[in-house]
Amino acid sequence: MFRKDDYGKPISEKLATTLRRNTSKDDYANVAGKTNISFSTIRDVVYRTNSLTKSNSIAIAILIKIAFENSFAKQLLSESDKLYLDNILSKQL
Repeated sequence: MFRKDDYGKPISEKLATTLRRNTSKDDYANVAGKTNISFSTIRDVVYRTNSLTKSNSIAIAILIKIAFENSFAKQLLSESDKLYLDNILSKQL
């Protein structure tokens, strides 16, 4: 998932933004528990105040998978919300 030249520097701004939008503190905590990478290290990599390393990349890779799954869940909820709100608005017109 990551290349050798990805290590030693912050993750991309696009990846950081996407992870922040699609994961929660609970996700960080769960990944920390699974990987023995500290919550603060995961958070710092996601917020780009710490560089990606071969060691912490394991946690970030898991977090990417969680973000992917969460993005689908948010999409489904959003579609449902749109239908619900459209129904309300159409009754008012």
